[in-house]
Amino acid sequence: MQIGSYVSNTFTEKVMVLILYIIKEKEREKKILILICFPRKHKFPKIHTRPDVSPVYYLHFPFFVFKYHQFPPLHYPFSSICLCFPLFSSAFFPPFKRKEETMVVHSQSAALDHCSLIKTCKPTTSVFKGIPVVDLRDPEAKTLIVKACEEYGFFKLVNHGVPMEFFTRLEAEALKFFNLPQSDKDKAGPPDPFGYGVKKIGSNGDVGWVEYLLLNTNPQITSLKSLTVFRETPEIFRSSAVNDYIQAVKRMTFEVVELMADGLKIEPRDALSRLLRDEKSDSCFRLNHYPPCPELQALGGRNLIGFGEHTDPQIISVLRSNNTSGLQICLRDKTWVSVPPDQTSFFINVGDALQVMTNGRLRSVRHRVLAESMRSRVSMIYFGGPPLSEKIAPLASLMAKGEESLYEEFTWWEYKTSAYKSRLGDYRLGLFEKKTGGAAGQ
Repeated sequence: MQIGSYVSNTFTEKVMVLILYIIKEKEREKKILILICFPRKHKFPKIHTRPDVSPVYYLHFPFFVFKYHQFPPLHYPFSSICLCFPLFSSAFFPPFKRKEETMVVHSQSAALDHCSLIKTCKPTTSVFKGIPVVDLRDPEAKTLIVKACEEYGFFKLVNHGVPMEFFTRLEAEALKFFNLPQSDKDKAGPPDPFGYGVKKIGSNGDVGWVEYLLLNTNPQITSLKSLTVFRETPEIFRSSAVNDYIQAVKRMTFEVVELMADGLKIEPRDALSRLLRDEKSDSCFRLNHYPPCPELQALGGRNLIGFGEHTDPQIISVLRSNNTSGLQICLRDKTWVSVPPDQTSFFINVGDALQVMTNGRLRSVRHRVLAESMRSRVSMIYFGGPPLSEKIAPLASLMAKGEESLYEEFTWWEYKTSAYKSRLGDYRLGLFEKKTGGAAGQ
């Protein structure tokens, strides 16, 4: 085996190199070669290698090694360190020649080489302490829902009537899938649009520290990929954990949008809910898994984006997650605030379609998810959308006399097609705003 080290010409300090250690992988001993260089004056390693080589393992002092090209990364403890010696110059090793069995580590953010395309953001210490909370059994719920949606486009829903058992069963099944070997999960992807996806979000270059399953909410439609995903017990999974949860959340969502209609004095009362109840409703269900990312410490205080900032294009989205934080929303003053997790409650987002249907009175909320360093986040989201052929325009019963629409009329299919051709963070409604109508803006 030929070994090489790439050291910058300007790097003249004495370094130490840890070369050989043994890890146990898949019930067999396998020797892996690694070069990690660090100046003696530094407490932590400064890593140098060829910038054109992709690593397979990263040595994380002092206890673990992370396997690359596995999502989430696998952590292995050291078995032994066989050799340690001083290195005084880059001439110590012969020129590097790439071998499959050779391990090297990238310079600068080496721990995050396998997610180098994923964006980061500055940390925020702001917590959304004033989050609107709506009790679904409160006689004033309709008023509180409208107020929250007008001010934030977002609220927390409690006493919703969905059994906690549905949460725990679905979460257990989701984790069972996400903990499968990567090769097994990949058989369920890539999404087209339904199926398994990892890191890549859409087809326009957006990526995040996330893996997900996207499913159809119509129990009569089971794609071939769904059968692949749940090939061991597909009927039990679809009819029990997933289907029970989806049907319960849909019923609750119908009630929420009808209360919203009452609060807005929309006639008829089912003007919104009928679109979600329609058998041709273009609704979907998403299971997101954000694995822990211990390498975050290498980012120097910055946060790794799990799912980039965006608004949801549908009418409404209903989110439930485990007790791991990560969700943030953007307030009207452009401040990002963290939303404390609550695994017993739902978080409701106004979507772009609802913003148009209320002529901008209710505003879709921009939100994102950040990765955690030590805990995984699992979330489940129901996206309530209208039929593809439905015309999206301000509801007549909401329009004051002489009031003009801020938006051009379009079908849901037209907007959906446009939205999914854009980047995640784009202001998608901008293309559909009337140029002379005092655009609603972002």
